Amino acid sequence: MKRTHHCNELRLSHSGQTVTLAGWVHSRRDLGGLIFLDIRDREGRTQTVLDPSRLTREIFDRASALRSECVVSVTGTVQQRPAGTGNAKIATGEVEVAVTQLIVLNMAEVLPFPVDDPEVASKVNEELRLQYRYLDLRRPEMARHLRLRSKVAIATRQFMDEQGFLEVETPTLFKSTPEGAREFLVPNRREPGTFYALPQSPQQFKQILMVAGVEKYFQLARCYRDEDLRADRQPEFTQVDIEMSFIEREDIYQLIEGLLKRLWKTALGMDIPTPFKRISFEEALNRYGIDKPDTRFGMELVDFSDDFKGSSFKVFSGAIAAGGVVKAINAKGMAGATQGQIETMTDYAKSFGAKGLAYIKVENGEWKSPIVKFFSEAEKQALTSKLKISEGDLILFAADQWLNACEILGKIRLYCAEVLKAQGKLEVDGCPYHFLWVVEFPLLGFDREQNRWYSSHHPFTAPVADDIPMLKSDPRKVRGQHYDVVVNGVELGGGSIRIHQPDVQKTIFEDLLGIPAEETRLRFGYMLDAFKYGAPPHGGIALGFDRLIAILCGTPSIRDVIAFPKTAKGTDLMTDSPSTVSPRQLRDLYLEVKAAKKE
Repeated sequence: MKRTHHCNELRLSHSGQTVTLAGWVHSRRDLGGLIFLDIRDREGRTQTVLDPSRLTREIFDRASALRSECVVSVTGTVQQRPAGTGNAKIATGEVEVAVTQLIVLNMAEVLPFPVDDPEVASKVNEELRLQYRYLDLRRPEMARHLRLRSKVAIATRQFMDEQGFLEVETPTLFKSTPEGAREFLVPNRREPGTFYALPQSPQQFKQILMVAGVEKYFQLARCYRDEDLRADRQPEFTQVDIEMSFIEREDIYQLIEGLLKRLWKTALGMDIPTPFKRISFEEALNRYGIDKPDTRFGMELVDFSDDFKGSSFKVFSGAIAAGGVVKAINAKGMAGATQGQIETMTDYAKSFGAKGLAYIKVENGEWKSPIVKFFSEAEKQALTSKLKISEGDLILFAADQWLNACEILGKIRLYCAEVLKAQGKLEVDGCPYHFLWVVEFPLLGFDREQNRWYSSHHPFTAPVADDIPMLKSDPRKVRGQHYDVVVNGVELGGGSIRIHQPDVQKTIFEDLLGIPAEETRLRFGYMLDAFKYGAPPHGGIALGFDRLIAILCGTPSIRDVIAFPKTAKGTDLMTDSPSTVSPRQLRDLYLEVKAAKKE
């Protein structure tokens, strides 16, 4: 009984044909002496009917014993459903198969949760779903996610091939180069005390490929980071990794815009407008308080430093005198914010070191706040004019150093948007996807606690050519040739033009990042050596593939688009890993496990 058709294939044109279907029992219904079995495979489902007057008792009894998710094969004749019994919700809804043969390929026990009812299944505890992931993946929603992921991966490869790129696999056993996130280490049995590291990205290998003359490289690369997890982060993940030689930033912008345009068309049938808007890192922070702004709605940050520098309200004027700024946003329609919502926003401000949160509620024609009495008429007029204040508004302030003030209000802006959206009050742009490039990031940041510079992106990012003379004299002002592509407030990917001159790279490592010369040689010597033999100018980018698929599927968690994800604790509940290993395995690796110290 070899399968002749899949379960989403039969139509009225197949009437009278003898067919064989195979799949899972989606549902069984006993009606008027007849048994109806809906058979499902990955393509869809088909109704079959078993009539006891046309079947042996053995076959009918076999059907009577079936429950959901048993695996069966049925043979029968395609016929039109009786008038009034069609099902417009499925593609095969006009026909059914009158069964003549039934083989039970495997029985199924009672399921720990239903897979045939999307509303019920979506409410099942996620840990239970992950424990029985093979059942969870049978749900139509999850099957659609995997199908779309495959479709987008194929479209990516096709597009990159059309653009002349070579797909090259890079090693997953690398050396430890501890910068950025914590690494996963793999002990080396052949040389006790030495370790491989699983790569956080193929960054160094793809730059070496440029030195090797590959010129255009890409890979759907597996990457590993031993860091705390959340909805959009996993210990192992996939990225669309790209590197090109003899290019400038504009070449990357055009390539990625073309790729994303193709992927949105492939996955959603949607034409996204290009080129994408571009804003600088400084502008993004000034207007939205974050370097990955969601521009689907307004509520932009407004600077009032000039207006309040001589204010009687010392919290504001004092912050400005100390070199800081005063910024505000208008959460229109949120004057009725609850005390709990105000406390949540205040906690956000305090998490950035602020002592509290200043705000004004505009209700019944009155500005309600204890700080208003300190404001002059000119200051009130400035607020009214710049924020377009009207009845029902909630004005929120931050007075601090520039970056802190921006980030405080950036966090609060997103929270207000969630509240207003839930209330149906958020005014959003009609376009469902807002793409943009964030550019001109600072090359370096300064860690006050450790009193040292660190790379804002990574140490291989090239400085803007005009800023190279300031690398040693004024590194704070040096801009990096780094760019992020953002959609709806989600960083989809980031990249940069790379350093290809060994002397500049050495300066970044040793003089600015403070890596000792011996350690630079140990960790990156092979790369610096390679650059001595004719490294071309090059640059690239990496797109978070899991994050991209989650956006296309409309789900907030990348766990929903990965076949076998880990939990927030980094565990696989289905296979019960990570797990202990035998004493012999540890001996072979010259390792000893010690009990963790109690804090």
